[in-house]
Amino acid sequence: MTRLPSSLDFLPAAHRERLMVTGLAVSYPAGTRLFDEGGKADRFWLLHSGEVALDVYVPGRHPAPVVETLGPGQLLGWSWISPPHRWHLGAQAVTAVEATQFPAAEVLSLCAAEPQLGYALMRRFTEVVAERLQATRTRLLDLYAPYGSGPA
Repeated sequence: MTRLPSSLDFLPAAHRERLMVTGLAVSYPAGTRLFDEGGKADRFWLLHSGEVALDVYVPGRHPAPVVETLGPGQLLGWSWISPPHRWHLGAQAVTAVEATQFPAAEVLSLCAAEPQLGYALMRRFTEVVAERLQATRTRLLDLYAPYGSGPA
């Protein structure tokens, strides 16, 4: 059996296997826009190779500033978890990307049917949200604060 990237290691093997059954192997060439801020969030990804840049819409700024870059073993997309199921950031492949894509509706149904799996996923995705929030805060301070986010 192939070892899964560390992002799913928090799940017991039986739960990982049930989750992976819902997944679909996908590939994206460099430059592919995976989603835009405000769009319908109906999936998430486990990255296996490549890099994806997360960006935030800032009126009058084009291109949107990159707030974080994700790579192998990381989870991409958390906005599928709760209503209104709209992306809070945008994402673009920086390099060619190989990933497993998970459909939100199926995963949410699986979580409802298996509360232990649902709790473990929600707990991990809460950590992802916190990480992304901190990365966004730091990047926006770098861009817009008078002295950046560095030490005073």
